[in-house]
Amino acid sequence: MTERHDFDLLVIGGGSAGVRCARMAAQRGARVALAEAAALGGTCVNVGCIPKKLYSYAAGYAEAFVESAGYGWDGPPPTLDWKRLKQARAKEIGRLNGVYGNLLKAAGVTVLEGWAKLDGPHTVSVGGKRHSARHIVLATGGMPHVPDVPGREFVVTSEQMFDLDPFPRRLVVVGGGYIACEMASIFHGLGAEVTLLQRGGGLLAGFDGDVRRFIASEMGRAGVEVKLNWPVEAITRHADGSLCVTSAHGSICDTDVVLYATGRKPLTAGLGLEAVGVALNDQGAVVVDADYRSSVPSIFAIGDISSSKQLTPVALAEAMALVDTLFGDGKRKVDYDLVPTAVFTHPNIGTVGLTEEQSRNEFGADDVEIYRSDFRSLRHTLSGSQERSLVKLVVRKSTDQVLGLHMVGPDAGEIVQGFAVAMRTGATKAVFDSTIGVHPTFAEEFVTLREPAVDD
Repeated sequence: MTERHDFDLLVIGGGSAGVRCARMAAQRGARVALAEAAALGGTCVNVGCIPKKLYSYAAGYAEAFVESAGYGWDGPPPTLDWKRLKQARAKEIGRLNGVYGNLLKAAGVTVLEGWAKLDGPHTVSVGGKRHSARHIVLATGGMPHVPDVPGREFVVTSEQMFDLDPFPRRLVVVGGGYIACEMASIFHGLGAEVTLLQRGGGLLAGFDGDVRRFIASEMGRAGVEVKLNWPVEAITRHADGSLCVTSAHGSICDTDVVLYATGRKPLTAGLGLEAVGVALNDQGAVVVDADYRSSVPSIFAIGDISSSKQLTPVALAEAMALVDTLFGDGKRKVDYDLVPTAVFTHPNIGTVGLTEEQSRNEFGADDVEIYRSDFRSLRHTLSGSQERSLVKLVVRKSTDQVLGLHMVGPDAGEIVQGFAVAMRTGATKAVFDSTIGVHPTFAEEFVTLREPAVDD
């Protein structure tokens, strides 16, 4: 006789992956519950993608106001009302929280408010009440990681940046990944004096080398002070509340806020995983197979708690694939190749496919050809800005296939999305060359690259 459970599926975590998984499973007729201890929407909606992009837009207006003088616009310099920006953002996030709740309600999902903890392979406790489920899905996402540096109690993480009070006139950002670079760009654009400290020799590890060098140069040109090979040794607080950051290279004192953006780790603590026997890897992520099943057959994990690609669209795709595995024909799978991504620095970064370094390692240096252009966009011929843009194609000689596409410039994410579709069809350099560009646009640069780049 089949064991009777309260639910067919119980999802722990109400972020992008969890809400999508619960909603789609319920729409297929499953009895579904979702447990969440905080606001619905997870990191992306509440303290990640959405507020970050909104603040990036805000910073962009400041740049546009300055550039408008070159186009004949005159007027007094505008000032930022930080409190009003925060209120507008909070209102929009609250609206989105409601949207997520309504979607779950409409699908028939039971929402359990409170911290969830595994009591067994089929049992979860929420707020002291036990619930059983045939399948349990872990979708709790990740959280910022701050190393054990002296003075860490004085720092903030990206999750506190959106509600700082007051606005920081001086900001030190520690880290060199996409969150560090984005926050440095955004808060500089909003009016803060920003210094970015990176312990290594370059920004954005894992991105294409040309992109890494180019964005460091452009951020510096814009006014962000970028210090590489600058490991932090301690943070101290002065009597007036200001902070001082020190390393073997010296000190940066009298800053208002120190942001640590040194990576994220899976949120697994306090879930009872160890007691139930859910295996974790060396990075603390849940170990799963190709169907997102953990070491405990009834427990699955999707999104940032288990995925090597910590991106919201990837989490959504994993949720859809898992629902199809549990309540469908199991044919839906996630292809992790050619996943496009964007970094909302100023200027933006967009990328899809292999880097030059990855391509040379995989296919050999002689079988890889690079096409690249570094230029000042038409917009800035009148704006007065010295900002430059970069486009780059990585091509395999023997097949003519475009292996990687990378750009730094305005609306990079919007542009790369379309090219990602072409690359998934196996587009070759010849196809790019035969495509007529839209003139005058930034994107047309990708179909006008004719001569291979010659490196120094």
